[in-house]
Amino acid sequence: MGFFGLFSSPDDKRKEEVRTGARAPDRSERRQCWDARDNFYKCLDKHDVIDSLGDEGKKTADKHCAQEDKAFQDNCASAWVTYFKKSRVAEYQKKKTLERLQKEGANKVPMQRPGEIATAGSGSEGSIAR
Repeated sequence: MGFFGLFSSPDDKRKEEVRTGARAPDRSERRQCWDARDNFYKCLDKHDVIDSLGDEGKKTADKHCAQEDKAFQDNCASAWVTYFKKSRVAEYQKKKTLERLQKEGANKVPMQRPGEIATAGSGSEGSIAR
């Protein structure tokens, strides 16, 4: 019998340990998590949901993507699920902010590390200044 009768197999016990964060996932478990996340995201995209934690987004996700969300939660550590859901919103907001700044005519400014002297063509591209 399993751990206190809760798990029918050692695989079930390991999966629960990974889900709760008691054990780090191995490569194949991480792949399963990412695949489940990607399937959940595809469903959210299909139903125009960015924030599956917010009121309206959660209602839509629960209605249309419950199966994908369950697979996501079953195959990933709960902390990862929360992180990925919040990260999706943050990435969307970042993208929209950059698009808005570009429309407003913001200029890209080369980045430099503290102590570096800026020269033409040095630094990494990506920051936008007004």
